[in-house]
Amino acid sequence: MRRFFAILLGRLARFATRLRGGGSAFPGYLVRKVWPRFIEDVSAQWSHGVVFVLGSNGKSTTTHMVSELLRAHGLRVFTNPSGANLPQGIASAMLSEVTLSGKLPADVAVLEVDEAFAVDLAKLLSPRTVLMLNCQVDQLYRFYETERVADMMLDASVLATAHIVTNREDPLLSRVKERLGSRSVPAVSYFGVSDAVLAASKHGLLNAPDFRDGENASRPSALSEVRSFAGREATIAVSGSGSAGEVLSVELPARGLHYAIDAAAASATAKLVMAADFDPSKVVDAFSNMRPAYGRGEVIPFGDESVEFIMFKNGPSLQLNLDSLTTPPEQVMFALDEGTPDISWIYDVNFDSLDHVDVVTGEKAWQVALRLVYAGVPITAVEPDLEKAIEIMRRLPAPRDDRKLWFVNYEQMMLARKHLGFPDLETRL
Repeated sequence: MRRFFAILLGRLARFATRLRGGGSAFPGYLVRKVWPRFIEDVSAQWSHGVVFVLGSNGKSTTTHMVSELLRAHGLRVFTNPSGANLPQGIASAMLSEVTLSGKLPADVAVLEVDEAFAVDLAKLLSPRTVLMLNCQVDQLYRFYETERVADMMLDASVLATAHIVTNREDPLLSRVKERLGSRSVPAVSYFGVSDAVLAASKHGLLNAPDFRDGENASRPSALSEVRSFAGREATIAVSGSGSAGEVLSVELPARGLHYAIDAAAASATAKLVMAADFDPSKVVDAFSNMRPAYGRGEVIPFGDESVEFIMFKNGPSLQLNLDSLTTPPEQVMFALDEGTPDISWIYDVNFDSLDHVDVVTGEKAWQVALRLVYAGVPITAVEPDLEKAIEIMRRLPAPRDDRKLWFVNYEQMMLARKHLGFPDLETRL
């Protein structure tokens, strides 16, 4: 009876908060107050266990990729919405699908997890597989040191019951075997990029250096490796058990090397989850039909034109997105607000992919404009009010390809989507 009451109360709270336009974490907090083991008891039902996705950048995209690859293999997947990566957010996401009797019809959960809560959540959920994407300079106002963030991920990963999937090219996360010591479980698998792809990357992969332990001399073989990429096309080699494996030609949901690396990470994870049932052709089909994760390379209508949202959260993600541009975009808006409190990292970003910016907006518009001026990038207008900035973009002549590029942080992306009439997570073009 207590479980029924907890779910009913949480559902009512979720309905009320959605009417108010937000508050997604409160229902999860409430249900856990009434049913403290809500997360543990519900998650114990899933036959293929739980997959954690950790990393400084790419968590939402890769969570989406892994989910779609597993669905293509016939699994019922539960996943948390973008941004709902704390315990109360995950509990709220569960409330959206759990029945009043406490059943959540899924075979596997693929969860984006905040690094600071990863260990606590691993103790609650006992993930079968933990995927670590990268450790990059991010939120130093919150975490202070990149090594500290790496330790959070590494400490969570060794709590996996079966598999760790980690980035071979990341100096910090590739050392996970040192945490395991003589233990053979969980087993460690790697994803990475070929030497040729790495050499061709304009500014490298931007993973944080390891100043603590020095250079890692070992470079193990990878379960999945990006062999080539161009725009939205990539070839990924996936090793097979006792065989040469497969080389997959996949279409990425958005352009850029960082998306190709995420695709390699997702492919390796799907292979481990599916084991003998892994089907490379289903991976290729899934990628060909895959839409971008919310706000990450997503294209939505803008009158008779369209807008491509390029979301960034820190220096590495902005740099890799800029590096994905093969030619300077014809029309550009840059939006950044207090959702990114410290933007000192913007002086480490190279803006040579841009030949101009039409509008700079958001609460940090003048700070961004100053950096662009120092970088020699002409600016047409600085308008801190986002709605006014959008109207400036609307009045511009139609670009030749009918697409405007908006570089946005998460909060500005949410506000811009809402202003354009696309406020929910499910809306896609």
